[in-house]
Amino acid sequence: MAARRGVVLAAGTFAQTSQAAAYSGLAVLAPTLRDRYDLSLSQVGVMLGVANVGSMLTLLAWGLAADRMGERATATVGLAGAAAGLAFAAYAPDFAVLVAALSIAGAFGASVNTATGRAVTSWFRRHERGFALGIRQTAVPIGGFLAALALPPIADHSGSRAALVALAGLSAVAAVAAVAWLVEGPVHSDAEDETDVLRRPLRDRRIWRLSVGSSLLVFTQVAATGFLVLFLEARGYSHGEAGLVLALVNVLAVAGRLIAGRLSDRGAQRIAPIVRIALATAAVLVVVSLAVHEPGVVMLLPLIVAGGLSMCWNGLAVTATVELAGARRSGAALGLQQTLLGVAIVVAPLVFAPLVAATSWRIGFAFAAAVPVLAAAVLHPLGR
Repeated sequence: MAARRGVVLAAGTFAQTSQAAAYSGLAVLAPTLRDRYDLSLSQVGVMLGVANVGSMLTLLAWGLAADRMGERATATVGLAGAAAGLAFAAYAPDFAVLVAALSIAGAFGASVNTATGRAVTSWFRRHERGFALGIRQTAVPIGGFLAALALPPIADHSGSRAALVALAGLSAVAAVAAVAWLVEGPVHSDAEDETDVLRRPLRDRRIWRLSVGSSLLVFTQVAATGFLVLFLEARGYSHGEAGLVLALVNVLAVAGRLIAGRLSDRGAQRIAPIVRIALATAAVLVVVSLAVHEPGVVMLLPLIVAGGLSMCWNGLAVTATVELAGARRSGAALGLQQTLLGVAIVVAPLVFAPLVAATSWRIGFAFAAAVPVLAAAVLHPLGR
């Protein structure tokens, strides 16, 4: 049993990693794609935002599919479609086709968000879930780490087309892993969950509040990590140097997600730690906004810390969603939460990039610092 659930957790984490690498890969490749298609900063924001429209529109549907058809089929079909979409994007002749192809890839890749979360939930009981889902959620920073280290040399040597093909290949391998190992476990509903099993998760105000609060935190996460490479290049850092900084951010995020998951299991709390992480992120981003013109480590250290903190809460939010909805109906609840996160991922670049272009990076980071404070206010009632 222990070995089997470890394999499922590894397969789910790998599947999630492949799609995190695809998303983070766009941020890493933003300078290369900007030059290839002659884009402005606002157009880069459009690319990073609109490329997630497909994901936003299909997340709830994938959640319902996972509830009805199972995790293996849902994830396999989605990952195969994501691989095809990324391969199509690699050969896009113009900016419009590129965005359309990336939207298709996102629409299919969104399947792993609910399918892998549901699969892991079915193998781990409540007192283990925070850490297990924390491990699974390390896929996001691990994917970002891999993209930050691997894609710049590929793009510098062979161009953005080769980099996108590499991401397509990673999704294809993940599809094979999903069909082989992503199977449902025996834990459908713990005794602790019985009072929380909802007939209609989508009508539960707690799920909506948690989803809105999470979406606000994603806005800051996108601002702190999605534009990091562009910001550092504007400060004179090379593509490789900026990628290394982003890799360090993701290393910090991996550690943060694991620690947050373990502590939440021990304290039997999910929401309160998210609120504390949100406020800490806001405080460090204020320092970032004040230090944008400072040299070296004075600017880089708070930037790395802010980026890492902005990514520490995701596993706790997934765990909280599952436990509020009940394991049997977690697909629909996760679909709702991930849909609202998708909206935030689309909106964030469309707001942040024009704001920076019209004002400055300092104003942009200051605005990003204010958003998690609002998120903390939204989430606080759930943690009482």
